[in-house]
Amino acid sequence: MSIIGAETFKWEDADKRENIMFRVPRNIKFNDNVVVREDEIAVFYRDGKVLAYIDRPDRYALTSINAPIVGALVKFLSGAVQQAEIIYLQKRAIDGKFGSKQPYQFRDKEFGMVNLRVFGEFRYKVSSPANFVNQFVGTLNYATGAEVEERIKEQMVILLYDSLGDMKKDGMGVADIAANLTNIEQVVLSRTGDHFDLYGVSIDKISGLYVSLPEEVQKAVDTRASMQVLGANYVQYQAGQAMREAAQNPSGGAAGAGVGVGAGIGMGWTMLDSMRQGQAPPGGAAPAAAGAVAMIACPKCGSPNPATGKFCSECGAKLVVATKPCQKCGEPVQEGAKFCPSCGAQQVGTKKCPNCGAEVTASVKFCPECGKQV
Repeated sequence: MSIIGAETFKWEDADKRENIMFRVPRNIKFNDNVVVREDEIAVFYRDGKVLAYIDRPDRYALTSINAPIVGALVKFLSGAVQQAEIIYLQKRAIDGKFGSKQPYQFRDKEFGMVNLRVFGEFRYKVSSPANFVNQFVGTLNYATGAEVEERIKEQMVILLYDSLGDMKKDGMGVADIAANLTNIEQVVLSRTGDHFDLYGVSIDKISGLYVSLPEEVQKAVDTRASMQVLGANYVQYQAGQAMREAAQNPSGGAAGAGVGVGAGIGMGWTMLDSMRQGQAPPGGAAPAAAGAVAMIACPKCGSPNPATGKFCSECGAKLVVATKPCQKCGEPVQEGAKFCPSCGAQQVGTKKCPNCGAEVTASVKFCPECGKQV
């Protein structure tokens, strides 16, 4: 039963949603009614301190009748001029997201000063109503749950930065952060108790942590990871990348420089393919993973083709070049070549015997096969 002039206060569902706190817009007085539901705590606050709080669901009329329930609060509000605020708090945990507004300067021994930004998700709840109200309402004079959550997010970022600094002292570098995100989450979570007890808040979970690197640093980290996979040093890796890019755009370089450039492009593909197959490419790069198809360069346009092919997929030229034995050392020499690539001997022209058809040196007068004059 309500007395004339008294009001009933409750936390409207439309105002609750994801808010951790609701501050009743006006003071309560003697004979007012306060409704407390299952997932709420009602805190009575006046003159910078908590008078009492109720966490049992019911309707409470602030009169002397329910003195055993409300306790000292009724005596405090027994006069007509005695008033106090009521602040509702959520009992259940609330999910939130945090992110850094300003970058964190991380001094790395490999990349120098690196600006990091952090993002993540967390779950929090009220652990001490008295501490919560004294800090957020009394000290900071917050009126909404949004202000409270913003403060908690800022403190999460500060705690995360402190943890990164300590882990850096233990030897963690920028390139190691991605592989240690779970460890970072656990380190931060283990420190939240000491950090948030003052606010009357407990952090139950940290997840989805992401540390953003500057674009140029991220590229450098990715490059180093690729080098480790290929087993190549920086110079070899960059040379292979440049050759592959040139091969993907042959018209950009081969058109003006001719077949020589095309052959070089083909060598680039051969080098990369050798690295993939576990062979030692020119320049001594270490072997890499096996299983890729071997590639050869077209002798005419330089385009890469599978080694099993017979004709170039770009220009149609024959990939298998006819050879003949060197007239001096017997090593294979490309048809039409004037000098042997193995011994350097000059290759004299040949002619066919009119009698047996054997190929003989142009200066020979008699066929070595049938003895007839040629």
